Amino acid sequence: MKEETELPARIRKMLEKADKKEQQEILEKYKKALMIPGEAVGTVAAQSIGEPGTQMTLRTFHYAGVVELSVPLGLPRLIEIIDAKRSPKNSIMTVFLDESHNKTKKDAEEIADKLPEKFMKDVVEMRIDLKERRLVLETKNKEAVEVLSKLEGVNHRGDTFGIRADTLSELQKIKSKIEKKRLSGIKDITRAFVRKYGEEYLIYTEGSNLKSVLEIPGVDLKRTTTNDIQQIYETLGVEAARNSIINEAMKVLEDQSLDVDIRHIMLVADRMTVTGDVQAVGRTGISGAKGSVLARAAFEETEKHILNAALHNEVDPLKGVAENIIIGQPIPVGTGTVELAVNSELLSGKKKDKK
Repeated sequence: MKEETELPARIRKMLEKADKKEQQEILEKYKKALMIPGEAVGTVAAQSIGEPGTQMTLRTFHYAGVVELSVPLGLPRLIEIIDAKRSPKNSIMTVFLDESHNKTKKDAEEIADKLPEKFMKDVVEMRIDLKERRLVLETKNKEAVEVLSKLEGVNHRGDTFGIRADTLSELQKIKSKIEKKRLSGIKDITRAFVRKYGEEYLIYTEGSNLKSVLEIPGVDLKRTTTNDIQQIYETLGVEAARNSIINEAMKVLEDQSLDVDIRHIMLVADRMTVTGDVQAVGRTGISGAKGSVLARAAFEETEKHILNAALHNEVDPLKGVAENIIIGQPIPVGTGTVELAVNSELLSGKKKDKK
């Protein structure tokens, strides 16, 4: 084991605050975390995630005991994470509330009611009167009445509104436009459910809009989260996105009872976010941005990469694994990272004559 003076400053600080038993545990964990120079960490991580991935199911599971919500888990969800999909197939949010709103179901429901989008079509009855060539709208919703009153060319009597047009196609266009008007709620959130979680109440949503939800009074900014990694990146930054990749991937693996060391996931998350952006592990991201022509060609779109490399006079530095395997050279991993020279005369016991 390294001398204590050679340990990183962070480990030394931890040792100073710990008792003898804790010190031993810290040193053992530190030693276990060390890796040998030249270790093929990327290949080991890829194999450690890829092999268990072949055992995953393709099912969709109900989310956190909420019967009404379901999200893809297993392999489809892992692919979504690794491919850094712009928006998941079923995006959901877990909205935690502050102490003044999470004690009773009534307080939580007040906030939950503000979240789902409410469109004009949800509160207004619409029909086209062919004889009069007009669109008839009936509603008792105050918000809808206010919006309809401001529309150009609208006549109304009480809760009934009418809009005239010259042709049926014009009426259909007006009807379609009015139906899509949003009266309240947050964009992309379709439903919200209040559920008890331990001693507090929280909200699960179908659909996700992290930035807008965090602006609502009563929402706990520190704990509220979404399964949409891109929204986390855009709202909270790249470090939060990195943590989200780790947490979401580990959740998928643990749900399938697959034991994968978190350090493999951490390595993938680090590589996906090292540029300050969230990159996919594929031809549109990490694999497509490799410096080696042969490595890019070995992954996907072989002809395209080789043709472009020839047109732009690219030179392959042959510093990675894939390209060295292709040309039959030792790979720069493990003992391949060290260059040895042998003095054959010394090896045979002969000494060079001095002149």
